[in-house]
Amino acid sequence: MATVADQYSQFLTHYLKPQQIKMFGLTGVLLGSIALQILNPQILRYFVDAAVSGQPQSMLLGAAALFTAVAAVRQGLAIASTYFSEVVAWSATNQLRLDLAKHCLQLDLSFHKAHTPGELLERVDGDVDALSRFFSQFVVQVLGNGLLLLGVVVVLFLEDWRAGLALGLFALTALGVLNGLRAIAIRPWHTYRQITAEFYGFVVEHLNGREDIRANGGVDYVIGRFYRLLQRWLPAYQQARFSSTVLWGSSVGLFTAGNAIALAVGAYLWQQNAITIGTVYLLFYYADLLQNPIERIREELEQLQQAEASLQRIRELLAQLPSLRPGGQAVLPSHAWSVTFDRVWFRYPEEEADGWSLQDLTFDLPAGQVLGLLGRTGSGKSTLARLLLRLYEPQQGHIYLGGLALNQVPPADLPQQVGLVTQDVQLFQSTVRNNLTFFNPAVDDKAILDLLEDLGLMPWLQALPKGLDTELGPDSGGLSAGQAQLLAFARVFLRNPRLVILDEASSRLDPKTEQLIERAVDRLLAGRTAIIIAHRLKTVQRADQILILDQGQVLEAGERRRLEQQPNTRFAQLLRMGREV
Repeated sequence: MATVADQYSQFLTHYLKPQQIKMFGLTGVLLGSIALQILNPQILRYFVDAAVSGQPQSMLLGAAALFTAVAAVRQGLAIASTYFSEVVAWSATNQLRLDLAKHCLQLDLSFHKAHTPGELLERVDGDVDALSRFFSQFVVQVLGNGLLLLGVVVVLFLEDWRAGLALGLFALTALGVLNGLRAIAIRPWHTYRQITAEFYGFVVEHLNGREDIRANGGVDYVIGRFYRLLQRWLPAYQQARFSSTVLWGSSVGLFTAGNAIALAVGAYLWQQNAITIGTVYLLFYYADLLQNPIERIREELEQLQQAEASLQRIRELLAQLPSLRPGGQAVLPSHAWSVTFDRVWFRYPEEEADGWSLQDLTFDLPAGQVLGLLGRTGSGKSTLARLLLRLYEPQQGHIYLGGLALNQVPPADLPQQVGLVTQDVQLFQSTVRNNLTFFNPAVDDKAILDLLEDLGLMPWLQALPKGLDTELGPDSGGLSAGQAQLLAFARVFLRNPRLVILDEASSRLDPKTEQLIERAVDRLLAGRTAIIIAHRLKTVQRADQILILDQGQVLEAGERRRLEQQPNTRFAQLLRMGREV
């Protein structure tokens, strides 16, 4: 239990510390409300005793007016409490969402391959939403209502020690029973939230692939899996709700017992002439008032069931560490780099039984030269590019950039100086400017416009309603595959990288668009080291070096011109046959 308490304490301290002023305001409002709740029954007791004893009507009217004023102030405090709690909840949970999103982006690709986007969305949003009340009200409500409970018992002791003892023991028993029942509900809520994450992951994945699913007759299979998920989801929800219902049913029984105890004690003390009829009513009122803090504490404990399940899942996510080592402080040179692979072995974590993706790979690409990387699908070409970007770490061997070991370079430096263009272009739901600059406001508009002019994209840009401020998105209409590919090239130009990797970058370009980009590519590669991954032999005609891979191994490597001139080389045979690799 100490470990769980420490977890809660750490989360509350970290995310509520920036909300200190609002938390103090919320605490003050709740304490004021508690004081008024204890005061109100005293006014009612005075009113009853005054009416029974025949006091003047003016005194009764004064007591009624005071009771009404106190009730009005309590309503105002309730509004203020709602305001403070909502602001605190939104601020704290939004910061937690930001931290989780940032953490997920820092995890390597092996993690993201094992978890669907929908599942991560449920973790980042759904689980955090379940913690909203935990952040905003749990501690304040539990402590506040605990103080209200204590205040009521103290007042009862002051009225008569027997009444205070009886109802104090009742309150302790009720809290003990409810807290014991709370523990049984943690696991059902954890299971429910896990299935919820799987469901949203399934939905997002198959909605994204809806065209392929319909075109290939996979609808029945998807609906079948959808139905099986729902079959698991409902029982899990029912079990979780049943555990909460047990808490609710227990509280109803306890409250009934509390009222019975208050009536019995009040009747006994009145018969002994120890209290007035107004005090009898006061005891019953306070016993009824005890229900409110106990009920609120019960509700908070019920919310804690869901919060514990979500908190466990959030901590599990934050406990996921990148498999990549942090790297050293090596500073990459400002000129073009050499690229060296020294006996590199690599296989993906999920494919350990399928052999190696790269086997004992060794080659050296001098600075400023272009490497044409060829090979069949699955030969390891794209894997090589991922290793250069440190999206994965090789199991054996070393990679050097500009003579520096890649694992000694800070990972954050690589994306700024390595430009990658693939055949799959990801557009973001944002403006053309942001899509080109990756949300970097320091890039000047003139540099963007000059670049688009060079790439032949100015007619497309001028046709947009708001120019660079036009919103694009993953499904943007009016943007051809070739234009999207050119935008990807533009991104690399704007970053001015030292190493350029073109991974099947021209495979989706029509001949006209390909002609437009040839001049731009020549300019892009000038003075830079480049790796061109391609199936089409025409694409590597500008390469200085050729490397052909087969099942992760070097099939052939050397200078392009020398390989062309030697008739028995694999590269020369491919050229003669005019084949694609």
